[in-house]
Amino acid sequence: MTQIQINKKKIINDPVFGFINLQSELIFDLVEHPIFQRLRRIKQLGLSYLVFPGANHSRFEHAIGASHLMRQAISVLRLKNTEISDEEAEAVTVAILLHDIGHAPFSHVLENTLVEISHEEISLLLMNELNEQFSGKLDLAIKIFTNKYKKQFLHQLVSSQLDMDRLDYLSRDSFFTGVAEGTVGVERIIKMLNVRNDQLVVDIKGIYSIEKFLISRRLMYWQVYLHKTVVSAEYLLINVLKRAKELVAAGSPVFATPTLTIFMKNSFSSDNFKKNILIDGINILDWYSLLDDNDILISVKEWQNNADMTLSTLAKNLINRRLFKTTLQTKPVSKLLTKEIIEKITLQITNDKTLSGYFLMTGEVTNSAYNYHNENIMVLDKNEKLTDIRKASDIDLSVFTKIVRKYYLCYPKELDIN
Repeated sequence: MTQIQINKKKIINDPVFGFINLQSELIFDLVEHPIFQRLRRIKQLGLSYLVFPGANHSRFEHAIGASHLMRQAISVLRLKNTEISDEEAEAVTVAILLHDIGHAPFSHVLENTLVEISHEEISLLLMNELNEQFSGKLDLAIKIFTNKYKKQFLHQLVSSQLDMDRLDYLSRDSFFTGVAEGTVGVERIIKMLNVRNDQLVVDIKGIYSIEKFLISRRLMYWQVYLHKTVVSAEYLLINVLKRAKELVAAGSPVFATPTLTIFMKNSFSSDNFKKNILIDGINILDWYSLLDDNDILISVKEWQNNADMTLSTLAKNLINRRLFKTTLQTKPVSKLLTKEIIEKITLQITNDKTLSGYFLMTGEVTNSAYNYHNENIMVLDKNEKLTDIRKASDIDLSVFTKIVRKYYLCYPKELDIN
């Protein structure tokens, strides 16, 4: 039988960056793999679409976009006499392509609700799994991803304060939410990248683009990622799942897809994943790679009709976008106010104080556009001198280095709270 040759040099039409070439057969095969295709079913911005209707883009698109920017960065650095072999170029592109492969459904929202392990750890476990299937072709990519390769600047292109991940998600999220303040000069920033002393740096001519990048990142966090209504929706989903898991633990009937059921009945830690524990003949990592946003939405939709009033009410609120009233403030929510709201929830909604906590969410969110304790952004001047962006800039960047902390309070809108 004649074997059909597949053209693996595909072109993807991306709404943000235009036509993207898959220049490597390995990249093509990884993109085609079910573990990577799962990212099509994981929203990049979780429940943000409840606030920004256009924010329905996926982790798949983000990963493809980041890999495209990585190729551009490699070309720029090579033109500036930075030695990057073809093997290194492919490996660092694979590393950025797979950097988010371990994200839980709805991205960060459920990371510590369904499993007790970070998405970075799961990403590495899945990369190792793929490496076995691809006969060790991901060895170098994994070394770069874990910062164990001799050229540190390659890791910085994947994970740093000026990596291809951030450049893509700021541009992409700004595009799909319609929040123009998040727009960054991606092309110019990449053109201004350089390498000195094995560190990723920025040419002095790009300093204003970096300032704009930091401003955009700060604004996107407050306007999109930490938007108070998005925060309300995310914590509502967390409470829905917590209540469902509690009912399952008590033996109550709770519908869930087969894949979600595995995670509802068990609490998996990092050690459980690493030990390849089998559940119904399938190891936990493989179960996880089957879990996506659809499992959650299908199950929550059904929970609207659950016999448990708390679960059904919370599920209805989420599915029908009857989100809680949310305030962000500069001081922690007082114990007195918390007690007052719990009492009103008990009186007006639950008639059971032990369940009232599901209808009240308090906590804090933080934002820092630039962490000067972690691989600072260094600017290279015409005399080959390196200076931290904070000192090289002629504006005060202290607002970007300061950790801004705000405290949220979410409760049902029907409550009369003064």
